[in-house]
Amino acid sequence: MKIKHQEYNNITVVELQGEFVEEFCKTFQGQMAELIRADMAGIVLDMSKTPFIDSKGLEQLLWLRDYCHDNKSQLKLAGLDDNIAKILELTRMDSKLDCYEELAGAVKSFT
Repeated sequence: MKIKHQEYNNITVVELQGEFVEEFCKTFQGQMAELIRADMAGIVLDMSKTPFIDSKGLEQLLWLRDYCHDNKSQLKLAGLDDNIAKILELTRMDSKLDCYEELAGAVKSFT
């Protein structure tokens, strides 16, 4: 898995590339904690290039949501493929996370 990020005003868009699985979680958590400390208003996870997520990846999404909240920031997910959207629905995490079909919609939701 690779992580790329870009900043737009006070929002950070993080593009995840590859499968979001246990082996990636420690790296993910460290990089996200570093970005959130930069006093960004929000994080948008662009998951359009993420074809699969396992249970540890799901835990990381909940951790990130809580970490953002504790640091007065917001988390939004964008570009979920059908597989990940279904996993979020089956685990009922779709009601716990703010999800958008399009990246632009997630970014605009901060204004």
